[in-house]
Amino acid sequence: MKPSDWTRILAKYREPSHSRSWFELAVTLAPFTAIWALAWWSLSISAWLGLGLAVANSLFLVRLFMIQHDCGHGAFFKNRRVGDWLGRFIGVLTLTPYDVWRRNHAMHHATTGNLDHRGTGDLPTLTVREFRAKGWVGRGLYRLVRNPLFLFGIVPFYTFFLQNRIPLGVMRGGWRYWISAQGTNLAIAAIVGVLLWFGGLKVVFLVFFPTVFLAAVVGMWLFYIQHQFEDTVWDRDGDWTVQDAALHGSSHYHLPGVLRWMTANIGVHHVHHLASRIPFYRLPEVVRDHDVLAQSQRITLWESFKCARLHLWDEDSRKLLSFSDARRIA
Repeated sequence: MKPSDWTRILAKYREPSHSRSWFELAVTLAPFTAIWALAWWSLSISAWLGLGLAVANSLFLVRLFMIQHDCGHGAFFKNRRVGDWLGRFIGVLTLTPYDVWRRNHAMHHATTGNLDHRGTGDLPTLTVREFRAKGWVGRGLYRLVRNPLFLFGIVPFYTFFLQNRIPLGVMRGGWRYWISAQGTNLAIAAIVGVLLWFGGLKVVFLVFFPTVFLAAVVGMWLFYIQHQFEDTVWDRDGDWTVQDAALHGSSHYHLPGVLRWMTANIGVHHVHHLASRIPFYRLPEVVRDHDVLAQSQRITLWESFKCARLHLWDEDSRKLLSFSDARRIA
């Protein structure tokens, strides 16, 4: 079966259920709010207890981001306007201006796996030839960027706490994106102001910051493993198609059940790229009904950790390689 055939086959899964969508929102937002309040209250007993609850609550914030993600694709509600305003509300909690993110994410879907259109909504990825052609400074900087400590420590902080505040790269798109960013910033500032007024610095640094930062780290890891694995696919313009990039360039991250729920099935990423309008709660139906998709590009949790050592795309072997593997080929 050709990758392009899947667009037609998967169309029947696109219809969202309003009752199911509201239910998924409720069972995510209510625990998130309750644990947040409990973490704040528990600081009066133990700072470590409050911090521990904040760490656990980061997973519910990840799930909220995935609901925001579905809203951006018009997959969560039939009424696009309702989905957009829900996405904007959640964007305040995730420190992500919704309209700006939606624009960048659409670019990601339109260019993922295309070597001639890198740079928007993806992670820096060089080919082996490009890396060798750089000087020692360029190679050193790329090694730094691809270092796991930098990629999953500094980059999440920079992206969610700094870059999202003034997303300069999209401001030429019109006032809509400026309003999205600054409206989100004002709402975040109001929340932080309330926290400081009623709870002080302890609530900000032991509850607010750990929850958001760890959710950002988890989100960065998920985004990484969705496209950065050994058998992923990258092509030049003449050979690239969106369906091939979706089916072969996106992973099926097969997580344990609890983690699948907390990450809203985002691991079924190859199906998501094939048909982004499918609500996240219907993705398990797809892999249940189509075993070929269930087995395609499948990566387990244990296997995924090995992907953190992959750095360079080799156009000859069509594999994502580590720096050491690239040296051996040379």
